[in-house]
Amino acid sequence: MAQIHLEVVTPKGPVVSEEVDIVTAPGLEGEFGVLANHAPFLSAIKTGTLVFKQDKREKFLMVSSGFAEVSNNKATFLVETAEFGHDIDVDRALEAKERAEKRLARDIAHADDLDRIRAEAALQRAVARLAAAQRTTL
Repeated sequence: MAQIHLEVVTPKGPVVSEEVDIVTAPGLEGEFGVLANHAPFLSAIKTGTLVFKQDKREKFLMVSSGFAEVSNNKATFLVETAEFGHDIDVDRALEAKERAEKRLARDIAHADDLDRIRAEAALQRAVARLAAAQRTTL
């Protein structure tokens, strides 16, 4: 099977640089998949789970917002953060989810928009971490 080169890069540096069979990513307009020799395109990435398959084995990576570029048989993801599902501390992610939910449930009507946006982003990251960790253990 033909492969595509996958690069996942955060501000801290590269996280993945491998030949893969397929990549599925959380695009801003919906999930999309990329195979070898895919047509070039750009996409915004939202917080979620990036999945890539190598030799029938799937790997799960929690990613937060960024951009993807596909061209010349290479898929490059520039994201704020990326964590492999097997590296995620599930207890810590559950605590972060609960904190974010409490912040949103409090009298958020009196909070400024920035507080609400931060709480929603924290909740999205926690949910994505839990999803990547859970899919890794299945």
